[in-house]
This record gives sequence, structure tokens and C-alpha cells, in this order.
Amino acid sequence: SVYIEDPTEKDLYKIGTICKVLKVIDMPDNTTTALIQGIDRFKLKDITSVTPYFKGTISKLFEKRVPKKDTVFDATILSIKDTSIKIIEISKQVPEEIIIGIKNFKNNRFLINFIASNLDLDISAQQNLLEISDLKKRAAKLLDILGQQIQLAEIKHDIQKKVKMDIDKQQREFLMQQQIKTLQKELGNSPIDKEFSELKAKAKKKKWRKQVANHFNRELEKLKLMNPAVPDYSIQLNYLHTLVDLPWNEFTKDNLNLKNAEKILNKEHYALENVKERILEYLAVLKLKGNLKSPILCLYGPPGVGKTSLGKSIATALERKYVRISLGGLHDEAEIRGHRKTYIGAMPGRIIQNLKKVKSSNPVFVLDEIDKVGNDFRGNPASALLEVLDPEQNSSFYDNFLELEYDLSNVLFIATANTTTSISPALKDRMEMIEVNGYTTEEKIEIAKRHLIPKQMESHGLDKKNLQFTNTILQKIISDYTRESGVRMLDKTLAKLIRKHAKKVAYGENFSPKLTLNDIRNALGPQMFFSETYEGNEFAGVVIGLAWTQVGGSILYIETSLSKGRGDKLTLTGNLGNVMKESATISLEYIKSHADKLNIDNRIFDNWNIHLHVPEGAIPKDGPSAGITMVTALASSLTQRKIKPRLAMTGEITLRGRVLPVGGIKEKILAARRARIKEIILSKENE
Repeated sequence: SVYIEDPTEKDLYKIGTICKVLKVIDMPDNTTTALIQGIDRFKLKDITSVTPYFKGTISKLFEKRVPKKDTVFDATILSIKDTSIKIIEISKQVPEEIIIGIKNFKNNRFLINFIASNLDLDISAQQNLLEISDLKKRAAKLLDILGQQIQLAEIKHDIQKKVKMDIDKQQREFLMQQQIKTLQKELGNSPIDKEFSELKAKAKKKKWRKQVANHFNRELEKLKLMNPAVPDYSIQLNYLHTLVDLPWNEFTKDNLNLKNAEKILNKEHYALENVKERILEYLAVLKLKGNLKSPILCLYGPPGVGKTSLGKSIATALERKYVRISLGGLHDEAEIRGHRKTYIGAMPGRIIQNLKKVKSSNPVFVLDEIDKVGNDFRGNPASALLEVLDPEQNSSFYDNFLELEYDLSNVLFIATANTTTSISPALKDRMEMIEVNGYTTEEKIEIAKRHLIPKQMESHGLDKKNLQFTNTILQKIISDYTRESGVRMLDKTLAKLIRKHAKKVAYGENFSPKLTLNDIRNALGPQMFFSETYEGNEFAGVVIGLAWTQVGGSILYIETSLSKGRGDKLTLTGNLGNVMKESATISLEYIKSHADKLNIDNRIFDNWNIHLHVPEGAIPKDGPSAGITMVTALASSLTQRKIKPRLAMTGEITLRGRVLPVGGIKEKILAARRARIKEIILSKENE
């Protein structure tokens, strides 16, 4: 019988058997077995009811009688008996009493039905026999089936004769596999043959080069000679499937509409102009030339500035497939190059695995956190990446599992890193390093308005009617509650604020959609971070400098004071680095050597000690950019002349008094603007 869930009238055969239940037996496993005897055949006319089970009207079917003296029929019956007895003798799985019964059956109709019902046939074959009304034709059909059955039985018997009786477990399994294989081959439905035909069909569609095609054919022939019972068979089969599933010379078509690409990059990422410019240059060359060895770009910068998401935007702009691999903490070289296929559990490296997954040989590949690749006894994955990330070598990348060269030159690799110091020089040399700077407050405000707030509002079920942010409020959130280069912390802070507001909306409380400073304080608590603000410099010896940090620019007060003593003593405080200490020493030496020009009495250096301090002593400070600020602070203190109000400065000083250019100018100027500084002194080269 066959179980069919929710059967319909179409699932029923129209011809069946009228049976009599002889006995019902309760089995030890809590099931019930019924002994039934077939009486007559019937034909289903129509269904009268479907619940709780099918009911219908039937008509009894009568057999077409065979004349008593029909030599052909009699010969058929004798052949059925002989063939059935021979099958029983070969298989030796049926009691010998059945042979006696078959020899002595006088009722030909009963004999035919008895043998047909006990043959190991599928339901459709048994049903076909049942539906034959002419007993003579049914006998002929049964004899044909018995002929096939005895052939299978003889083949099975021959296989068993070829093997020893005292075989171990492994040989026993092999025997069974051979039996199945031989039987399936005779029947023409071998799954192994099916596997071969599928692999061949896939191979015909591949665009691989001649060398790969020849290699595949050799490996396929090797598989044919293997015994399916041995472990190497599954390894070889897996290897062949990997070969045919890889996208050899299969590419997606690039969208080289530069205006569209620029529009997508600008829509999904604010600022980052230098990175977007480099991508558009690549697309322009690709459009003009038609093909181009993909450059290896490495975007490095602080966390949360959008390095990884930029890779996804590039894939969207090009309409290429997107792949991301996290290399953070990767220790095993085989993760890149793959294992030898002879090992148990062998598989290709992650590069080949992902190409197989996306079914394209020119995806955008983001290698995330390349600066955090590990190194231990299993090899150095960074060394394995040297071949992957070299445009001159990766056209013949060798994966240990494939044992073939694969062309990676069409893949656009984009690596990301937080710092370049931990990347090996050889690997760094193969990549085009592009710095992704942290965002300024002004840029963060725009990012919040364009991306973060709409995303969080949608996530929390609010719209513009429920909540509105002004630039002043956003600046307050950024300066008082976040200190970062990127926008991850800002995103979390905005989510917290919107979540608090969503609660008010859900409770039906009265509220103003326009956020105020009080709303921020109530939702986020007291101010978490404090930045320097202009406090005035009414005292001589106090000068405002400009500093660059990973989280943006800031203003920096440098204070100096004089105290009576033996002189020639310079005290430095404020957790200064070596370079900054050297700047202070150079500044003092410059003033000493130019005392006459500054109208400073030289005796002051013999009778007064100088103390230079940079506030916020818990924070380490270093770099040469405070040079001119220190010179000015020392000169102001020694001459007791105050500095012009709302004036800041930055630049490196030399012993000759030259002012050299320094970095981070954009961030420093914006910090000065936020602190309401009116004038800045810079090196001419920084203009």
C-alpha cells in the first residue's frame, strides 16, 4: 500500500479486489495485522461519500473463461509452475512446502493470483496484472514477469558463488554493493550512471580552457574505475562536483554608467571623496579599455567609518556579485589555499568556495580586517594572501584542493584594516593604500540626517510627524554623548533616543515632535564627554594650540609659568611624548638664541625656572605640531605680554625659527571654528 496525505478520487485505482478478513492479530509492537483472502475483482463506479473514509458503488468483474482443452494456456500454466519453483530453489528464502503447494494447485485462476500477489513487484505492476480480465492474457503477462525475475535471481546467485563464504564485514558490504550495482545495471536505473551523465552534461556547458577539460575527463575516468564502497570514491566525486560548479570564465556584465555609479556612491556614503574618486577612475579606465587587471585597494582607517559597506556599494554600482570574508583571527593557511584532496574532510580555500557560491569569476571581494590575520604552527595566512593580492600573480592562483590554476585577475579585491602597522611590508606593497579618515562633526550631522535617523525611525515604527531633529540638537548629541571617528556609537545613541520616544508614542503621552535639550538630557542622562571651549587667555604665557585626534580635532591650551630659582631648569608636565618634549626644548633654545630680538633680558634664564604644562594630563599627547604654540607661550611668559584673544596656532618649529607644515589641518580648523576661534596661524605650505 502507499500512504497519500489528503487523498482525492483521482488517487484511487478504478479496479480492486473484494477481500474477506480471516483473522485480526495484535502484534507485540502495538500494531495490528489482518489476514485477508481475495475473493473477486470489482470496478469502482462512483464515490458516494468521502468522510470519514471513501464510500462508493461497485460492480463485480468476472473472468473471461478459458476453454478446458487449450494447449497454449496449459503450457503457460506449466511454465509458470516450473519458473516459480526454480526461483524459490535459487533464492532459498521460501519454505519448501510452498513448492509442494504450487505443484498440486488444480485451480489455475487461484494459482495465477497466488503467485502474482507473492512476487516482489511494485504496486503499479501488480495493479496492471489485476486489471487484465482475460485469464489467458494475465497468465502470459505473469510468465513474462517471472522470466525477468529468474534472470535477476540467477545473476544474484552467480555473484554469490564468486565470493568466499568466510568474508569479513567490509567484504560483505562490498558484495551487497556489487549486487545492487549489477541489478541496477540490468534494470537500467543505476544512480552511479546517473551521476556520471549529470557530470558530463555539466562539463559540456563549461567555458573552461582545454587543460582543465582534459584534467576533468581524466579524473572522471578515474572515478569510473573506483569501487563506490571505498572512501576515496566520495572524495573523488566531491572533487569533480567542485570542478564543474566553479564559474570558469563566467562573468557578470559590468554596468559602466559612470554617472549612475557616482550617484549610488554618493547616495550610500557621505564624504569619503578620495575613495569614491579612486573607484570612478577605475570604472573610467575599464570603460575605455574594455578590460583591466583589477587593482587591490586597501581602505584603512578607524572603526565605524564605512570601509566594509563601501565595498558593497561598489558591487551595487558595478552590478557585480558581492562577497565578504572576515580575516580577523584567521590562523590556518589552508583557509586561503585549501587542503590537499587526499585528506579526510578536505575542501577548497575560502576564495574558491565563495566563487563557487556566487557563480561568477568577477565579483567584488571584500577582505575584512586584513590587519588582524593570525600566525601560528598551521602556517601564516598573510603569506598565502601574497599571491591572491598581486595583480601580476593572481591570474594563476593555485588552490591545493583544485590542483589547477584559477584566474583571479578579474576579481576586484578590496581589503579593509584599522591600522597598517600590523600588515606585513610585502603584503602592503601589493595593495593601493587609501586612507579613510574619521568624520568631522559637520559630516556626522549630515550622515545622521541622511542615513542613520531614517534607518532607526523605520526600525522603531516612527516617522517625521513623531520626531524631528535639528542641526543644533544633533551637534549636541555628537559632542556630548559620543567620542569616535566613525558613526557606530552615534547610531546606537540615536537608537536609544528614538526608542525612548517610541515608548511615549505607544503610551499615548503628550509630546512635542521637535526635540529639545531637556528631551536629550532626560533620555540620555548627563553629558558623557567634554571638549575644550574657548575660556579666554587673560594671563600671559597661555596660548591656544590645535590638536588632531582619531575622533577629530580639538583646541589645546599650553600654559607656562616662571618661578625664582637657580635657572636653566625647564619642567614639562601633561603626559607629553618624546617628540613633544623635544619641541619644548627646541622652543626654549630658539628663544634663548633670539632673546635680543624679543627684548628679553638674558639674566632671566639664570634666575628663573620655567614650567610648561598641557592640561588633561591623563591623556597622552605627542607630535611636533605644538612647536610654534610652545615658542609663543614661552615668549609670552618671559615678556609678560598677553596673546591676542581668539587666536590659535599649529605648526612645527625648527631651531632656525622656520615653521613647518603639519597634518590634520581640516579637523583642526573645524575644531577652532566650533570653539569660536577667529584667527589661526598656519605654515604657508598648509594654505
